[in-house]
Amino acid sequence: MNISKKWIVAGIVILLVVFIYSSIKGTYNNMVKKDEGVKAQWGNVETAYQRRLDLIPNLVNTVKGYANFEQQTLTQVIEARAKATSVNIKPDNLNEQSLKQFQAAQGELSSALARLMVVVEQYPNLKANEQFVNLQAQLEGTENRIAVERRKFNELVQDYNSYIRQFPKNIWASLFGFEKKGYFEAEAGAEKAPKVDFTN
Repeated sequence: MNISKKWIVAGIVILLVVFIYSSIKGTYNNMVKKDEGVKAQWGNVETAYQRRLDLIPNLVNTVKGYANFEQQTLTQVIEARAKATSVNIKPDNLNEQSLKQFQAAQGELSSALARLMVVVEQYPNLKANEQFVNLQAQLEGTENRIAVERRKFNELVQDYNSYIRQFPKNIWASLFGFEKKGYFEAEAGAEKAPKVDFTN
């Protein structure tokens, strides 16, 4: 009788250990999967922003060709691009502070581009230039892509953050070092897809 009780207790303990192990393993694997999903989507966000950065030198060179174009406006665009290029975030460091820094640099670039487009309005020949029109269309498409990728990123971050904060997953998240990730906060008016034609 004593021996059978020991076997029952041992069996319960073994089942409990297997259950806990399976729970931890499943939770850990899900956290890894969601974490990797967020990192991959951040790569898509960066790619969209990089596309914009790559288009700007051609835009500046096209505009430079027009006599008397405001040099200060071009300089502001070039400086804002340089600053935006220098702010990089490693996928393992997607916290609120680093994302705010990234957004601030990209926001300055957006403002500089907006000012450039306002000045362009004073140059009808430039507005009609085929290369400029093409670059403007590419920039507008890129801005739309940025908005889409940013929204997808936030959706994945929300899913990840919700998952690691649920009990008892929050215990395993803390134990294994899975930390809350920052959201890519939209600036005022960014709920609409941004446009490069800022003449309104």
